[in-house]
This record gives sequence, C-alpha cells and structure tokens, in this order.
Amino acid sequence: MSAHTISTNPVKRLISVDRFLTFIRIFLVTMIVVGFLAFIWQQIDADNPFARWRNPGARGLTGDQFKGLIVSGLSQGSMYGLIALGYSMVYGVLGFINFAHGEVFMVGAMTGFIASDKFQANGMWESNFLLCLALIIVMAIFFSTFTAVVMERVAYRPLRSSPRLIPLITSIGVSFFIQNFVLGLFGPATKSYPRLPEWLSKQRSIFTFEIAGTRLLVLAVAAVSMTALWYFVERTKTGKAMRAVAEDKEIAALMGIDVNRTIVTTFAVGGAMAGVGGILWGLMFRSVTHMTGFLPGVKAFTAAVVGGIGNLGGAMAGGISLGSAESIAPLIILEPLGVPGVSQLKDAVAFTVLVLVLLFRPSGLFGERLSSEDRA
Repeated sequence: MSAHTISTNPVKRLISVDRFLTFIRIFLVTMIVVGFLAFIWQQIDADNPFARWRNPGARGLTGDQFKGLIVSGLSQGSMYGLIALGYSMVYGVLGFINFAHGEVFMVGAMTGFIASDKFQANGMWESNFLLCLALIIVMAIFFSTFTAVVMERVAYRPLRSSPRLIPLITSIGVSFFIQNFVLGLFGPATKSYPRLPEWLSKQRSIFTFEIAGTRLLVLAVAAVSMTALWYFVERTKTGKAMRAVAEDKEIAALMGIDVNRTIVTTFAVGGAMAGVGGILWGLMFRSVTHMTGFLPGVKAFTAAVVGGIGNLGGAMAGGISLGSAESIAPLIILEPLGVPGVSQLKDAVAFTVLVLVLLFRPSGLFGERLSSEDRA
C-alpha cells in the first residue's frame, strides 16, 4: 500500500462522517419543521389533506390542554434539573460523571416513603401534614447527603489520582450496589406514598393556567432550591472555595483551601439537591422502587449535557428544556406526522434533544464550565 493511500484514507473517513452527520442534522430539522407546520395546519383545519394522509384521527389541542402540557413539562423538568445539579457540580470539581447520582435521588425518594408511611400509621399525616412534609424533606436531604458523602469517601477518594475511566466504571458499580442494597432491604414491590390532602392535590387557577397543587409545590421548591444553591456557590466563602477547586485543585491547595473538605461539600450539596428532587418525585408520582433513580438519573445526566456540563444554571435550564420537550414534542411534532404511540415516546424525545444539541452545539446550550486541566 502506498504512502499516498495511507494518508488519504483518514481524510476520506472524516468526509464520510461529516456527510453522515450533515444528513442526520438535515433529517432531524426537517422532521421537526414538517411536524410543527403539520400541527399548526391541524389546529386550523383538523381535516386537512396532510392530516387525512398521515393522521386520519387528527384533532387539535385546546388552549387548556396546551397549558397543561407546559405545566407538566416545567414540573418534570424542574426535578430533572435538581438531579442534574449534582452531575454538574461533581463533574466541575472532579472531572468525571458520577453515574450513581441517580441512586442518591432514589434514596431520598425511598426515605420519604418510609417516613410518610410511619406518619400515616400514627395519624400525623392527616392531622399535621405541613409538619410531616417539612420533616420528610429534612430526612430525605440528610440520608441523600449521607449517601453521597459516604460514596465519595469510600468509592471515589481512593481513586482520585487514577485515570478517569476507573472512577467512571466504579460509579456504575456503586449504582448497582445501592440498587441491590435497597432491593434487599425493602423488596422489589412498588412502594406507594400516602394519599395527599385534598387542599394540596386540587387544581388551582393561576394566570389562566390550571395547576395541581403538587405541581405548584414542585415548581416552588425547585425555584427556592436553585436560588439557595446559586447564593451558596456565588456568595459564600465555601462556594468560592468550590469554584476555586473546580478551576484548579493544585493552585487552590497552595492558597490554603482544604481540597478534600471542599470536594466532600460538593458531594453533600449535590446529594441534598437530589434528596429534594426525590421527595418531589414521590409526592407527584406517589410511588418508588429500588429502580426509581435509574431513568431519572439518565435523563438528568442528559439535561446536564444539554445545558452545558459543569454549568449550574445550564443544568437547571437543561432539565426544564428536557422536561418541556418530553411533554410537548410528542403531541405537537410526532402525532401530526402520524407516528403511532406518541405517549410512549417521551424517552426517545429526550435523547433526540441530546443528539440535536450535540450536533449543533456540542458544548451545551449555555456552554461548558471546565477546569483548566479539562480545557487544556
């Protein structure tokens, strides 16, 4: 084989990959544009020729239905965002993805079930719900934080100087360990949260949006949590230390920052956010199993990448974007195209969003925030 052939083969492969990626970009954008235009036409005339061809049973969405999809997407996305914060914080400081973070979320949700079940058994759940809610949130935050801190101390700290692939694989092992540990303790059956008070679960009208009290609670708690985290990271001494360690651990240590303590704090704060998300998940869906953390954890990782890995604001925005896309896209893009079973395609929509972001903006919607080592 000649030297000329060897030198041109990589170039040909790169051209082939570029062409394939261009095809994927054009295909996805075309599908989105055609689906959206078909939806608009369907709203104007449900019996239009395109609808008769692709979706004979087409019907338009009412304003209330569309508002309901927006509220559902925002509340679901807020929980993804809370979990995604942990992924972004750990990646920003240690430079690897902690795939066991979804199980930290599951521990919070399971803690909420155990506590609420006990409160219901002694009558407190009905008689003093707000106190019970405050207590289960505190307990979920405590146990999720404890799980995250122990995880860092036992599984990750001994591997800190290892190649990044090793702690990444370890995090997958930790994830399986926690899942099976909870399975052994509580069994495989689905655990159901007690019935919520009527005043919390009933619909409320806010700016013409009909919002269930549980979804309103999710949005409010997520907003407060994100604001508190922003203040902690941007305005406190510990938060400044976290940002310094994320930028350069060696220089931060030379300036007197306790790197180990800062990393533990990062895991603890990420665990607390996951614990809050777990409680909100349990209150909204009222069920939890040992596998509850797996899919939301994968979605939250997707949200962190979509928003920009290492970017806390991007993680929350990525979660909200992902939840909104899951809620809205199946009915305004896929159904007008005649795709069957659109209600079962939320997961496909989420990962399609990830593919689109990676194709058009690989650094995420709001840009990555990486350490000096990662940028190099």
